[in-house]
Amino acid sequence: MWFIQPKQDYVALMPWKHADEPAVMSWQIRARDYNTFVANILFSILAAIFFSISVLFGFAWDFESMSASLLMTGVAFLISLLITMSMTHQTTIIVYRFTETSAEVCSWKPQIDSVKPVLKWLSIILLPIVGVVILMDPGLAITAIGPLGIGLMAWMMGSSDEYQRMQRNSRHDEMEWKKTEIIRVWRKRNIISLTYQWKPYSKNSRYRPLTHLVYCHGDELEKRIQFFRKHLPNAKYEEGKIDI
Repeated sequence: MWFIQPKQDYVALMPWKHADEPAVMSWQIRARDYNTFVANILFSILAAIFFSISVLFGFAWDFESMSASLLMTGVAFLISLLITMSMTHQTTIIVYRFTETSAEVCSWKPQIDSVKPVLKWLSIILLPIVGVVILMDPGLAITAIGPLGIGLMAWMMGSSDEYQRMQRNSRHDEMEWKKTEIIRVWRKRNIISLTYQWKPYSKNSRYRPLTHLVYCHGDELEKRIQFFRKHLPNAKYEEGKIDI
């Protein structure tokens, strides 16, 4: 799930291309690197829909007491809420390393790292339960599809490197930060954008603006701003909203 994620120092573990160059600044951050306003609206809409479904489920089922109905409603809503948040509130681990001449950024979504063990143990727990149910009533053999499907998904996550890369959205980018022409800061989300002219590696291509977003911890934002302004004295500095 989105909130069960490993915590460790990744800076020293990344396969940096310019590891031979001493770093002048490096840090890591866990951020929601997308338009959070849209994601929050989607979460609110889905939460309202799932709440209505949970209420219908809890009170339409023939439970013996009101407390049982309320309990089932709460459980169903909690599960649906966690699933919804895993879709709309995903985070990305971003690791930055700046040298005097270059900068590298490694990023990936860590959710799959925590979902794999959850699915594995869920499958292990459910399979014997389903086996007992099938022994009692062979007509319910179709119920084995659920645990088997969960187990298959966990196996794919663990054995397929391509599947893991796709789900983790792993990236390793470089930026020519010394060429920055515009430094823009959005203090509301602690983001700095570095914009410079970049030419694609293709024939007849022209230079065009390329913008890199740099996510910062709130208590370190001012330190990062001063670093860029000091090392990029000729770059234009401005503040305002940044499109993500």
